[in-house]
Amino acid sequence: MKGKDPAKVIKEALGKVLVYYYPFAGRLIEGDNRKLMVDCTGEGVLFIEANADTTLENLGDSIQPMCPCYEELLYDVPGSGGILRSPLILIQVTRLMCGGFIFALRLNHTMSDAPGLVQFINAISEMAQGLSVPSLLPIWQRELLNARNPPRITRIHHEYEEVTNTKGTLMAMDENNLAHRSFFFDLKEIRALRNRLPASLGACSTFEVLIAYVWRCRTIAFAVDPDEVVRISCIINMRGKRGFDLPPGYYGNAFVYPASITKAGMLCKNPLEYAIRLLKKAKAEMSQEYMKSVADLMVIKGRPSFTLPGNYLISDLTHAGFGEVDFGWGKPVYGGAARALSNVSFCMRFRNSKGEEGNVIPICLPPPVMERFEQELKRMTKEAEPVRLITSKL
Repeated sequence: MKGKDPAKVIKEALGKVLVYYYPFAGRLIEGDNRKLMVDCTGEGVLFIEANADTTLENLGDSIQPMCPCYEELLYDVPGSGGILRSPLILIQVTRLMCGGFIFALRLNHTMSDAPGLVQFINAISEMAQGLSVPSLLPIWQRELLNARNPPRITRIHHEYEEVTNTKGTLMAMDENNLAHRSFFFDLKEIRALRNRLPASLGACSTFEVLIAYVWRCRTIAFAVDPDEVVRISCIINMRGKRGFDLPPGYYGNAFVYPASITKAGMLCKNPLEYAIRLLKKAKAEMSQEYMKSVADLMVIKGRPSFTLPGNYLISDLTHAGFGEVDFGWGKPVYGGAARALSNVSFCMRFRNSKGEEGNVIPICLPPPVMERFEQELKRMTKEAEPVRLITSKL
């Protein structure tokens, strides 16, 4: 790829891929009962090319989530960020002085989940390197996850409960006044957390350990009333799960986020294993019937939003494949989500500038809560090296 312009190569490849992924070139419209549909208008997606007077080496670890130059690397085209009648994808390719480049993308999440998005990006990378047809052809078939007729809710869905009668300690967060931080956990720190767990707990994934830890510290930092109910919703993808026969190439949303709930006092006063057991219990409830119940709930309740007060939504992107995408210039230094939201975080793999492997979790909190959160993280890991704070406030 020496001497080739990455912006030009990717733009040409994108145009070819949209022939196969033509719904992305359309616009969302809303039907009866707030049902979303794609109007395949062929209006296309937004593409921006840019130049930056810096190098990848100068950016260092700041290239990971909460990058201080986020707005420059993914320009928010005025009027393009709506759900309905707006472009479904915005892509920016920024050339760096060192010869490297940054590929940034914004997706209307109602169209695809992380695996579906990676499938789309991989198709672009294949076209960029000369393929004329994607190696994995896209499959729409959203009817595979349609609601039943008649729809019926057969499971308890704490993630969609309406929370109104709280004790006033589930702090609402102002998106314009949040501290943005990313926290890096290396293998040594993860091992230190695992050493706190009893053998009776059984096998635990790194994601379960880290998220239970972060949820507990976050709840303590908010100083929630002990009798207040708090919840955490972990995204569970059904691809590859028994009983879910989604065909290869399906690129729609195929996940649910069952919520674990508990009183704040129980979460904060109990050891880490308590939170992990709650996560495992919610994960075990995932089934084909649960998924159908969610689809039916969307119809019966008119596509409600997930519960916001006291809820923390988190997604495991460590196996999504963003770090494996190769447009022809090699694998990226970092591939993953660009930032967290007020109630939403991601867990991703990252190698820092020292070459240390680990997981990074971006978090947004009000400044005073963030300060308490960092103190609680340090307190819980006092027997290990402190967790590294690797970005600054935006």
